[in-house]
Amino acid sequence: MALPRLLVTILCTCAALLSGAQSIRDTSLALVSVQANYAQQLPGGDLADRFGTNSNIGLGAFRKTRSNWTLGGEGSFLFGNKVSEPGILRNVINSAGQIVDAEGVQADVFLFERGWTAFGTVGRIFPVLGPNPNSGIHVKLGGGYMRHKVRVQTQKNVVPQLEDEYLEGYDRLTAGPAALAYIGYQYFGNRGRVNFHFGLELMAGFTSALRPFNFDTEQYNKAERLDLLSGIRVGWSLPIYRKLDTGFHYY
Repeated sequence: MALPRLLVTILCTCAALLSGAQSIRDTSLALVSVQANYAQQLPGGDLADRFGTNSNIGLGAFRKTRSNWTLGGEGSFLFGNKVSEPGILRNVINSAGQIVDAEGVQADVFLFERGWTAFGTVGRIFPVLGPNPNSGIHVKLGGGYMRHKVRVQTQKNVVPQLEDEYLEGYDRLTAGPAALAYIGYQYFGNRGRVNFHFGLELMAGFTSALRPFNFDTEQYNKAERLDLLSGIRVGWSLPIYRKLDTGFHYY
């Protein structure tokens, strides 16, 4: 008796999946899309004076209505190894051009870009050039927060001038409100197996320095900045939607 029940269960499951695929092909559905993505970004504004090109890894989700409006939230971690602050460590370099640790041994010190963003977004998918009414050109705007700094990494050495509160005089920690603009393409496959998105993105941070004074320049930081990041974002999407007949489906 167990085997026939198992076969019936498998057949019902296959029928349900086919029914779900058919519905997304023919109908604009209310769904939730969970997304993971990557962007290569170019800095602009004041940020271009501090950093070079960076990478950006993002996670997010949005709710799409039957009328194709989207409402969501997303966050990203940005990182790079191109720091353009000349002489940032001049105060800890000795006459021989070296940085030494607490034991008098030459230390390896590296500079990196680190930061993160968080946005709430609203947008709309225009169903053109897609396999179904749920795919198409996705336009969205967002508001949120941007934060970034220079990461001073001393590896295994302990350099007293670059530890604890002293490090705050060199890390250029900066943060503030930010805006997001995005235009791209969202693809939801008819069978749910292939789902992706890509597009052009611009982030604008209206930031200010969280460290009032820089030890290397012996100057106060300016109060307001305009930090820009632009790039192409590509990623994978996981649509979650309710079938017309029963239950939730995850692809």
